[in-house]
Amino acid sequence: MSATVVDILGRMGRWEPDARGRLQQAAMELFVERGYERTTTADIAARAGLTERTYFRHFPDKREVLFDRTRRLDALVVEGIAAAPGDAAPLDALAVGLRAGSAMLDELGDGARARAAVIAGQGELRERELAKMSGLVATASAALLERGVAAAPALLAAEAGVAAFRVAFDRWVADPAGPALPAVLDAVLAELRGVVAPA
Repeated sequence: MSATVVDILGRMGRWEPDARGRLQQAAMELFVERGYERTTTADIAARAGLTERTYFRHFPDKREVLFDRTRRLDALVVEGIAAAPGDAAPLDALAVGLRAGSAMLDELGDGARARAAVIAGQGELRERELAKMSGLVATASAALLERGVAAAPALLAAEAGVAAFRVAFDRWVADPAGPALPAVLDAVLAELRGVVAPA
């Protein structure tokens, strides 16, 4: 960790705002430095200049500090689906939301890549990630139903779209010098459409 980060964290009192964000930052730093298994919630709280009790006010367990942003991802997808043009096909409406979510992750840059590496190294975290993606499918499908899409097409579009999102994210993580995540997502969605309806 840089001397600047140490200095900033050292000067932050327990009353300072954004405890949640500080805990997330501290957790990622420690997971990268020590590994997920060798980091405790007490370690995370101490690095953030907070108490372990404060940690548990924000997160129910050690895993959830890594998955907190999935709530924002879900919200962005739902907002995008709702904002899509009324005549948009189900997958096109979903793509609007997925682009918004991909832009959020792209802004996180190396932080999102570090998180992906931590998750990839732990079976329990990979299972949790899959569960969160299943939750995103359900959320997207429900949002499409709200637009009047029938149940079967809504679920198919959600399953296919979220699968494309995961493929795009994996490609983006593997190529830090490559295009931004929204552009990678657009390319993967184009591939998906080519598979579904080849020219």
